[in-house]
Amino acid sequence: MKRHDFDDLAAFVIVAEERSFTKAAARLGMSSSGLSHMMRQLEERLGMRLLARTTRSVATTEAGERLLLTLQPAFAEISRGLQELGKLREKPAGTVRITAGKHAAAALVMPILPQFHRTYPDIRVELIVGDRFEDIVASRFDAGIRFGERVDRDMIGLRIGPDIRAAVVGSPDYFARYPAPKTPRDLADHDCITYYMASLAGPYAWEFEEDGRDIEVKVSGSFMVNDSDMMIEAALSGSGLVYVFEDFAEQHIASGRLVRVLEDYCKPFSGYSLYYPSRRQMPPALSVFIEALRAIPKRPAAQAA
Repeated sequence: MKRHDFDDLAAFVIVAEERSFTKAAARLGMSSSGLSHMMRQLEERLGMRLLARTTRSVATTEAGERLLLTLQPAFAEISRGLQELGKLREKPAGTVRITAGKHAAAALVMPILPQFHRTYPDIRVELIVGDRFEDIVASRFDAGIRFGERVDRDMIGLRIGPDIRAAVVGSPDYFARYPAPKTPRDLADHDCITYYMASLAGPYAWEFEEDGRDIEVKVSGSFMVNDSDMMIEAALSGSGLVYVFEDFAEQHIASGRLVRVLEDYCKPFSGYSLYYPSRRQMPPALSVFIEALRAIPKRPAAQAA
């Protein structure tokens, strides 16, 4: 069915309800003559007379009455559906589907969820965790969270959360067997537990800053895995050194179960950005979720002074 077919049928319902071309034309915002012409075209297309016209009134024929009985419930259902959509503007509801890496999910999304769900109980959050950079349009995500430099230029990116810092750690047992590295170059002599990154189809290079320059060190070792919790477990068992976000390791550093090295070479770097394809007609549920993420302090408390 073509678009104008729906226009004609909707107009027919209004004419039949008003029993007047003048009143129906006023509701539709068109001329009486134009509406009359539209009805004649509809009758010609269907091959039957739908309206009986006199100089004073308009009434449905038997065929017109049958058509009206079919159309009224259908258009009433459409009207109710549109009203329900309108309520979304007043009270955010629906599903927000987000893709994020494990650290971003743990550090940014999970902490805001309890209060977010109390404030917006009708919003369902679907969080898909993985390190692959997703095409959010093709994969039907509403938004993604990644480091700012990895956001495509055709995406809208908003900085969220504080600066981030990495840490190189190993167990006391490991350092009882091997001397602690003094510079990133010393890592060549160490068993390093590497992180397999799907988007690179290989291990993630460890990033440092030396003499004001950013450097990458390609390390190697006897174990590679794509899960940071397993990396920490391997380090705790004395299997080697790991390079992780410092908040993943801080409790173990504080307890003495892990020892931090190369701290002076691990400088803070810009944190995450939330990216999405367009500002136009943004779903209210996504809008309030973005506002909740943007409320996260942009700088660590220790550096805020």
